[in-house]
Amino acid sequence: MSGWWVEQLWNAGRGFELGSWIFWVIFSICLHELGHGWAAIWEGDDTPRRTGHMTIDPMVHMGGYSILAFLLLGFAWGLMPVNPGNFRHRRWGDAIVAVAGPAVNLVLAFVLLTIAGVVSATILTSGTESKWAVNSYLFFETGGRLNLILLALNLLPIPPLDGSRILATVSSPYRRLLNHPNAGLFGLAFFVIVFWITPIGRVAYGFIENAASVWVGIVQGVIMATSGN
Repeated sequence: MSGWWVEQLWNAGRGFELGSWIFWVIFSICLHELGHGWAAIWEGDDTPRRTGHMTIDPMVHMGGYSILAFLLLGFAWGLMPVNPGNFRHRRWGDAIVAVAGPAVNLVLAFVLLTIAGVVSATILTSGTESKWAVNSYLFFETGGRLNLILLALNLLPIPPLDGSRILATVSSPYRRLLNHPNAGLFGLAFFVIVFWITPIGRVAYGFIENAASVWVGIVQGVIMATSGN
């Protein structure tokens, strides 16, 4: 298939899934960045608050270019300004702030996929499923799956992703590599080549989908077993 991803989903009759995906991408990126901000403030850096970034406004966290890239190409990014020089734990503080964003995605994924499992066990298996029930499941499952994707992506040790800052905390050679002025550009090029051009991206996405399905199935099974169904 080729063409605009929004048009593809819409023409396939997957309008609700499209709306859910757009909502969760924007909402999850904002919470991810706020996770960085909360951790930075806890570390003693008031830059996120001083620059007005402690808000849920997607225009503040993502900006027009990121939102436009998301609508046109299907990918987006966010930014939380921090000053590592203000961190109480210095280098380790940078790792704490870096891991806070993916940690938010992990919590969101756990909560949303658990809710999806509950919906599946209590409504979709009752024999009286409705469009509302199906859409509820799809909404929460989409959000949970997306946050697993964001968690995995951001933990990759590729600049400018969070994983690179975490690895730089424990590896001096890697930290020196990140100081190269083109480190972010090289990292982005490597990411596109490996995950968009090669099959690695599709394999990773399939693994994440399976992980989401397994957790939903576990929750569904536990609820049905305890309720005697």
